[in-house]
Amino acid sequence: MITVHHLNDSRSQRVLWLLEELGLPYEVKRYQRDPGTLLAPPELKAIHPLGKSPVIDDGDIRVAETGAIIEYLLDAHGEGRLRPPSGTEDARRFVYWLHAAEGSAMPPLLLKLVFSQLPKRAPALIRPLVRAIAGKTQQGFVDPQLETQFAFWEAELGRTGWFAGEVFSAADVMMSFPVEAAASRGLDPARFPNLSAFLQAIHARPAYRRALEQGGAYQYA
Repeated sequence: MITVHHLNDSRSQRVLWLLEELGLPYEVKRYQRDPGTLLAPPELKAIHPLGKSPVIDDGDIRVAETGAIIEYLLDAHGEGRLRPPSGTEDARRFVYWLHAAEGSAMPPLLLKLVFSQLPKRAPALIRPLVRAIAGKTQQGFVDPQLETQFAFWEAELGRTGWFAGEVFSAADVMMSFPVEAAASRGLDPARFPNLSAFLQAIHARPAYRRALEQGGAYQYA
């Protein structure tokens, strides 16, 4: 039985979704963020030294990092499902998006989150200064990076509606979190209709809905 160490409102929701798409049996061990700091609880450090989620146990095998988990599940249990045939152009695109989701897509979104939170967490005396610095950093660096990312995703989805070929794949599972995070930070559906359609398509999938039932409240849905 596969065990998913699942943190609320986190990347581990993608792992639950993939397991539902593959129809694999699993159990969920839930961890809750600190409501004040939004950090993962210290109990997760007993599972992995970084104290992060997701982590899965499959018998005696433990795997961390969403991309590594998805590759492991596809290799160990996928039976060729949810990935393009090896050696094809779609397979190359699949590998690209599997890694780009965290390597290129998420960093500017995380910067956006950090700089938007800085003024709220700064001491009252210097809050106006921190707000001004954070605002200029977002406008001059973070927001242009996000615009470039969003335009790229939009164009890629314009090919087929999916990130790696004509049909839904695990690359779309990986890219779901960056796109959902972008939508939560004010992505304009009128400017990015392909991204909006992608979100509607994944949120309508039965396996996605079942994963929400297993994982609990998920703000990005």
